[in-house]
Parts: sequence; structure tokens; C-alpha cells
Amino acid sequence: MSDIPFDHQNAAYAQLLYEEFARNPEAVPSEWRAFFDRGPAAAQDAGLIVPDGLADRVSANGVVSAPAAAPLAAADDPGVRAELAHLRALLPLVSRATGFIQAYRDHGHTRADINPLGIEQGAHPQLDPSFFGTSMEELDQVPASVVMEEGREGESVAGALRRLEAAYTGHIGYEFEHMEDPERVRWLWAQVESGVHTQALDGEARKRLLRRLTQVEGFEQFLHRAYLGQKRFSIEGTDMMVPMLDLALEEASARGSHRVVLGMAHRGRLNVLTHILKVPYEDLLREFEGLKGKGALHVAGTGDVKYHHGARGRYETAHGTLEIVLAPNPSHLEYVNPVVMGMARAWQYGSEDSEVRVSDRVVPILIHGDAAFAAEGVVAETLNMARLEGYAVGGSIHIIANNQIGFTTTPGEGRSTRYSSDLAKGFDFPILHVNADEPEACLGAIRLAMAYRDHYHDDVVIDLIGYRRHGHNEGDEPAYTQPRLYQRISDHPTARTKWAARLVDEGVATPAEVEAIDEQVLGRLREAQDSVKAESPADVDVETELEPAAASQPATSVALETLQRVNEASVAVPDGFTVHPKLQRQLKRRHEALEADTRLDWAYGEALAIGSLLVEGLVVRLTGQDAQRGTFSHRHIVLHDAETGELHTPLASLGPGRLEVFNSPLTEAGVVGFEYGYSVASERDLVLWEGQFGDFVNVAQVAIDQFISSGREKWGQVSNLSLLLPHGYEGQGPEHSSARLERFLQLCAEGNMRVVYPTTPAQHFHLLRRQALWRPSRPMIVMTPKSLLRLPAASSTAAELVNAGFRPVLEDPMVEDRASVRRLVLCTGKVYYDIQGHRRRDEAEGVAVARIEELYPFPAADLDEMVRSYPGLSEVVWAQEEPRNMGALTFVGPRLRAVVPREIPLRYVARPERASPAEGKASDHTSEQQRIVLESLGISEE
Repeated sequence: MSDIPFDHQNAAYAQLLYEEFARNPEAVPSEWRAFFDRGPAAAQDAGLIVPDGLADRVSANGVVSAPAAAPLAAADDPGVRAELAHLRALLPLVSRATGFIQAYRDHGHTRADINPLGIEQGAHPQLDPSFFGTSMEELDQVPASVVMEEGREGESVAGALRRLEAAYTGHIGYEFEHMEDPERVRWLWAQVESGVHTQALDGEARKRLLRRLTQVEGFEQFLHRAYLGQKRFSIEGTDMMVPMLDLALEEASARGSHRVVLGMAHRGRLNVLTHILKVPYEDLLREFEGLKGKGALHVAGTGDVKYHHGARGRYETAHGTLEIVLAPNPSHLEYVNPVVMGMARAWQYGSEDSEVRVSDRVVPILIHGDAAFAAEGVVAETLNMARLEGYAVGGSIHIIANNQIGFTTTPGEGRSTRYSSDLAKGFDFPILHVNADEPEACLGAIRLAMAYRDHYHDDVVIDLIGYRRHGHNEGDEPAYTQPRLYQRISDHPTARTKWAARLVDEGVATPAEVEAIDEQVLGRLREAQDSVKAESPADVDVETELEPAAASQPATSVALETLQRVNEASVAVPDGFTVHPKLQRQLKRRHEALEADTRLDWAYGEALAIGSLLVEGLVVRLTGQDAQRGTFSHRHIVLHDAETGELHTPLASLGPGRLEVFNSPLTEAGVVGFEYGYSVASERDLVLWEGQFGDFVNVAQVAIDQFISSGREKWGQVSNLSLLLPHGYEGQGPEHSSARLERFLQLCAEGNMRVVYPTTPAQHFHLLRRQALWRPSRPMIVMTPKSLLRLPAASSTAAELVNAGFRPVLEDPMVEDRASVRRLVLCTGKVYYDIQGHRRRDEAEGVAVARIEELYPFPAADLDEMVRSYPGLSEVVWAQEEPRNMGALTFVGPRLRAVVPREIPLRYVARPERASPAEGKASDHTSEQQRIVLESLGISEE
């Protein structure tokens, strides 16, 4: 509501409302009530007459008290008095008209012509004037200016309603009624009712659109004829998606964007690859012909099916060249969404050393399926990140490619809501439903969506309602399960056919011109196919090997002087900042001078690693549930003022590198996907995600299986994401013990990632630095400690950061005479301290306990050297606290057998095979842990 919410056309109406407010404030609309609540002075400034007695009910702070019976003042102007009398007679009708007008804005989408197949769901009852006890004839007597600010001079309410009906019940259905911000809603109403985004195309633009639709349809029909039965997941039925993307790229470029990153599933992907990413037809046809080894879709490694590949391209717009990136994705629907957001976030910084993120630099566009958008939980997780400080990208454009079916499942079987887009209502995003057979409406939806993102830097959803011309894939028969629907689709003309007929009918194009466009498109496809068929396998330079990891590790040691500088910065706080007293005692040791013999706990070593990378100009991003403090209250990399709650991140000012530390939402699938995408897009950033407990990482199993472990082999996608997963058996039960180490090891092959289980702060320090500096990148899975975080035996000295590096194998520091060793116990992780620290350890003579700190790549050479260094060795034992069917046993066993001489027995100690990873009772845990330790040492239980 503006300061003066009315003019000469509705001054009498405003005065009437003011008098109603004097009687009963609740009887007037909330916007007017808010204005009148400012007090009589504001009303008088606006030209209103204050009703008698109202001024006496205004308190010092301007609040109006409950009304008392009092005579009302009358306007001085005779014309206004006459108009007031007229309006009093119209007041009941005005109330009905106001409700009816609002009904079109709120519910017009239920009557909109948005389904190309003519399937209706029923209009809202408020769209009938009888609901409000009136008629259009009656409303024709009420001036529109009385009930709406946007009323035109001389227009009646009925006339305004006809205008709103055209705006809200055409080929776009608008849903804004769920949005909480009235300013945004009013902006959207103004856009819709002005028609600025739905302007008609001129003749040349309409012909260009015909050509584009012909390319889209012609491509699919050519593939259908030439490669009958091969899967391609046709776009047919939502063909307008490609012209919509064309316009989105133009709009993004016009607003200064440099890059657009796309995420989508398989349906329509080949069309987008060729027409938006500019992948040559020849490159795609090689995939259909079975010719591999070159072209935009070829990657070294085992590869993937053609409709999963990503690509990069240059798109020429009227405003310059735009880079367009299509992220590769698996068949697991919607899981690419957070990956795309992470990529966009990283690229929005512009350069690796930039401190400022500009959301307009990169626009993310996500294309969803209707069934998946409503049902896949990762969609909600991704939408929830849209406005979070650590994950925001300034708004994503969501396009639901609505086929009105999910494989063979109907909408009524697949969701509990009217629209597939209804989930987005809970996140306060505007939703535009558009008929996929109406090209100009589809383009109008994109214009409005891009304008909204530009204005509010927030998400917007377009529900592109079409159909699926064929079955789930081109070899599937959809009529088995949806006979009536597919008879209707079979009889339904294509969007391109309808558009061509319309242009001919309106004299924009001739039948000969339409036919010529068809022939040009078909001729180009035939030319590409002939070129590919002329190739032979011998002509193709096949590259199947991926770039190997660097043979030597980078140096990770850091000068003591640099560590001292980092140490000072890690506890520096602004003047007047109050650190919590308990935390102050915990950080006290860092205030002391750091020397070579200073002992470091886990968090201390980690802080020095992060700070040293910042000094070297790298970017460190650390996120996760409770990552700022640390699940176990050990990290405290972000401090909270104990009195004001103000936040301070000491290391953030160390630079020149950038530090990002964010607590994540309580999710794994969405945020791990996001961090994977961020790591793919950032070439020099160290990207860390920490699980609250490692046990919960299996919620992100799709991200682990389909992206982290296999993305490089399938798509050539390089990531350096590190997962920090607290792991270890400490009597906390089956859900707080295991990060499922065995599952990660099972995924290891072809140098795809690194799996480590460090046991000292120095090892952790060097691992983090190695991960940041070692190229080419690989993901890293780290089993991190819980009880070891503060265990004195698990501390390191600063000298180990200065003079050493990461060691894949740590020998037993207690062994003095190597010739006396008869039994070698090998283990990994926390159980080492259980064994070495046991009160009966000294009874185990001739026993050495060594640690494998890096499980993959397996350190066979280091182990071979160590085994050979014990000349009297007669037995090797693998010890683990996990059950036999879990942990590292099944991975390590055969690899150890290849290292340990055959004449030396190789045994294992572990919990028995279990369905659940750990015991629920602390007493059972203690008993089993005791057995494992003593059996490993070869000592009988007492």
C-alpha cells in the first residue's frame, strides 16, 4: 500500500473505508487497515476526514484503540457526500466484487487452457460470480476504480474481470496465492496484467520459431526412422523446451551472464545436446552407429550411454557469446539437481581467488520430470538450499517437462496433489503452468521467469504441460497400460504441425515455405548420416585410458614460521569479542607460542592445515552438519560471541585464499551432491564435507555410487571432493559406529578415488594438504576419529608438520629389535590405540602392531618392504573391530596375501559376521572389543 493509496477516482471509497475502520477495524482489508493504523495525521495528509472520536483513541505510539460509539464526520465536499451515499448503497456489492477479482488472481490457473490434450481438472468454484452472490450484469454497474488500484478510467468491475480472465485463464496458469511476500505478489500481478511478457512475435520471429520446431521434431523423427528401436528418450510432446532454452540463454546474456549450467534427465537430452549445446549431428550419429573414439560425446574410460553425457558449448546470442554447460547425469532421476547448483555456486565467484560471488555470472536451469519432481526426495532437499547462505545461487530456473505420466504410472497414482509442481509452493516460489502446444505462451513463461530471477534472485518454476509421444522409451508399448490416453496422443497433431498450420492460415508463411524448411532440416540430417556411415573403425583414434594419477606426491610440509603465523591467526578475535569461558580454556594452548615440540590434537592440526593453504592462496570450503563447531565440539573454526552471538571466523582473514565454512541443512543426499558439483567446477579449491556421524553418509549413496566413485570413468568428470566421516566402535550402538568402510573399498578401482583412515593429527594435516595440491584430482574418503580427537596418545608434534609428509603405512614405534618380531598385527584406524594401549600389551612379546593409513590405492610396496624387514616373522594377523563381512577385511585380505610370503600364515581377527554393524549394549561392546584386542595380541582371556 502506497502512502496515498487512492486518487480522485476512488477518494469517496477511501473515505467510506475509513469510516468503516472507525466502527470496526477488522471490517476493512488488511492493506487499508495497515494504512489507517498509522493514525489520523497520516489520513489527513492523504486528504481524508477523520471520523469524530477516532483521534481520541490514538495512543502516543500511534496505535488506535477499540472504537467507541461516536457520530461520524461527513466530507465537506458536496460531490463527495453524494458519492458516499452512492457507495454505501454499493458497499455489499463492492465486497463481492473485491472477492471475485481476487479469485481470478488466486485461482485463474484452474480454468486456464494449459493442457494440450484437453484433460481438465475442474475450475475453482470462486471463478463463478454466483459464489459471491452476484452476476456479471450486476458487476457491470460498479466502477473498477472503486475496488482495485489498477482499475482503468471508465472501466466497470465486469470489464476488469474480463481483462483479468484473459490474463489468468489463457494458455498460462499462474500460481502466486501461496506466496507470503505481498510486494513480490503485487510485482507478479503487475507483470501478468500488463501482458509485458506475452507480447506477440513479429512475422520473422514466428518463422524462426517454425524453423526451430522443425529442427526439434525433424531430428526425433529422423532418428526414429533411421534407428528404429534404439533408445533415445524423445522430446516429442514437449518440443517447445528447446525454443524456451533458446530464449532463456538470450535473456541471461542480456542480463550480463557469462555461463548457463543445465541439469536434466534423459528425456529430450539428445535434442538439447545438438540444438542448445551445438554438438554436431555427426558426433551423435556415431553413437547410434556404434563408432566410438572421437567427437564431443567421447570420453576416455568405460563411458556411458549417449543420453547421459554432458557437454560444453558456445552459444551465440544477440548480446555476445555465452558458455553453456550440460552436466552429465545418471538414470537416478533428479540427483543431478544439487550437482548443478554446486557447479553454479563455484563458477559464480568468477575466478579462483575472487572473494565476491556474483549470482548473475551464472544461471542454473534445471529440467525435471513431472513424476520425479513430485516424488523424489532430493528435489525438496535441493529447493530447500535455494536461500541458504552457504548454498544460494541467486535463483534457479526450474522447468518441469510434464509428460502427464511416469513410465506407466498415472498422476493420480504418483502424487497426492493437483499439480506435479505443488511441492514448490512450500518454498514460496512462483509457479507458471504453460501449455506446451502454445509456443508464444511458452516463451512468455520464460520471459517472466527470467525477469523474476533478475529482480528477486530467487527460484521460479515453469510447469511445461505436454505429453510423451511414445512409450517410456521407443521400444516400449504405452497402450498396454494407457490405451485411451495413447489413442488421444496418436490422434493429436504435433506442436510444429499446429504452429505451421497457424502461420499458413494467418498468411505469415506459405505451404511451400513450410515444406522447404522440412526439406532443409531433413537434408542436413541425411548429410550427417552419410558422412558418418562413410567412416570406418580404422579411421577412429580410440583413446580408452584416463589420465593416470601423478607418480609422486606433492610436498606437504610447511615451514615452522608459516605455522606460527597461522596459529596466531587461528585464535585472533576483534576487540570487544567475548569468547565463551569454557571454550577459552580449550583454546588456551593455541595462544602459547608454537614450537617444534608443541603437541597438537586433531583440531589443532586441521586448523594449521587449512590456514597454511589459505596462506598459499587456495580456497577451502568446509561444510556439513555442525561443521563450524564440529559434532564433537572439537573444531570451533567459527566463534560465537558469548554476549552478543556475533560470529567470527579467525582464519578467514588470513588470506589471500578464501575460506568458506557453513553448517549444512540436515540432509546428506542433497548437500553431498552439491559439494560434488562445487568440486567439479573448482579446479583449485579444497572441498570438504563432514558427516555428523559417518553412519549417515549412506543417505547420500546415489551421490557416492553414481557421481563420486564413477563420474570420472563414465564422463571424464574430475572431482577432488573429500568426505570426512567419523568412524569407530566406541559402544554408541549400530547407528553411531560405522561409516561403512567396506562399501567405499568395494567401489575402488582404476585409481578412481582415495580411501584413508588416518590416526594422527600430522597424518590428517598432510592428507588435507596433499588433497589440495595433488593433480589430477581424485575424490578422497576419510574415516575420521571420535575418541581420538583428544586422546593424548593420538597427538602429534609440530615438527611432524615441518619435516615429514603423509605416510601410507605407519610402523610400530615400540619395536626396538626387528629380529625379535614373530607376529605382525596389521590394522587401520582407531583399533590401533585399543591394541597398543591395552593394559596387557606388554605380555605380547615378539608382536609388532602397524597401521595401514591409506587403504586405496593399496600401499603394496610399503607393506612388502615392512614385511621383509622382520626376518623372523612367522605370522601376520589382520585385526579390525568391524564384523567379518564389513570393514576392510575382504578388500585387504587378498591384497595382503599377494604381499605376505606364502609360507607365512595370514589370519584375521574381527567381529563375527553380522547383519548390524555394532552391538546395542555397552557391556556387549566392551566384551567383544576386549576379545578382539587380546586375540590380536595372541593373549588368552583371563
